[in-house]
Amino acid sequence: MNKWFKHIGLAIALLFSAVCLANGGDGQAIQPQAADAQIWAQLKDGATGYTASQSEFHAQPINTYDLRVLELRSDWLAPALMAALFGMIIIFVLFIKVNGISKLHHGFSGKMVYRWSKFDVSIHWLGAIPCLLLILTGLVLLAGRFFFQPWLGEGFWAGLVYGAKQVHDVMAIPFMIGWALMTVLWAKNQLPKMYDVKWFMVVGGYINFGPFKGKHPDAGFANAGEKMWFWAFALFGLIISASGMLLLFPNLFEPSRTLSLIALVLHSVSAIVICAFSIVHIFMATVMSEGGMECMVSGYCDENWATQHHNLWYDEIKANGTLQYKE
Repeated sequence: MNKWFKHIGLAIALLFSAVCLANGGDGQAIQPQAADAQIWAQLKDGATGYTASQSEFHAQPINTYDLRVLELRSDWLAPALMAALFGMIIIFVLFIKVNGISKLHHGFSGKMVYRWSKFDVSIHWLGAIPCLLLILTGLVLLAGRFFFQPWLGEGFWAGLVYGAKQVHDVMAIPFMIGWALMTVLWAKNQLPKMYDVKWFMVVGGYINFGPFKGKHPDAGFANAGEKMWFWAFALFGLIISASGMLLLFPNLFEPSRTLSLIALVLHSVSAIVICAFSIVHIFMATVMSEGGMECMVSGYCDENWATQHHNLWYDEIKANGTLQYKE
């Protein structure tokens, strides 16, 4: 019996010890939570630590930033990119419906005048095709979760975002190469002239009604609208390329969280501007201006198109003997 009492007593002692440990464990479980809260408060206050990393920000365990930057991206920039793309398309469709296109007054002459070299045509498409793909994939990445995701299945949406991210990253490099070549090689023909003011005053001669009808202002190799597009592309292309490099290669540049957010905002704003101008440029070249698209397909333009839309350039090459016809 004594043995049984000893076993029972030992069992009671072990049970009591377990209860005590459990209660003690509950008391101690609160302490790490308090410690975590204290550490978190210290981190938010800018406490520094130690790491083997050689990064510029290695002593900063956490970055704090203004959450309004994220709200700006979701509440303003995402809808703005949607408006720049689809809004401009709707505006141009309605404009063409009311105004019609700009036709050649004397029809096609059948004589094709040399305007762009094969190299110029190549670098145009080197920048243009990636630009279109970057706009579409950027639309998914910036605004997709607000406008597309609610209507798509989770699996399809995940695949779409992944694909958009891959295409966006790959197309960034050829776009930047095309942008750099076009900016450097074409700038000489894009300098503003006094006659460009009159071009804007009569809307380039593209209005087919009222006092603007039949007005075809003077224009050199590039008209005023093309010059405005070129310099917008040059400036915002620089911003989008620089910010894109920062975002594409974070391990190379090691930006702070704040700098990354600033780059993201600048990247988005630049994309909105380029998107809006690109839609205008595409409509003007393919639909609005009869015979305009041929320039960037073969490098040649119809002679009547040249005299109607770029008369000063045509007169110049005719006078100096550089006028060349397609054989």
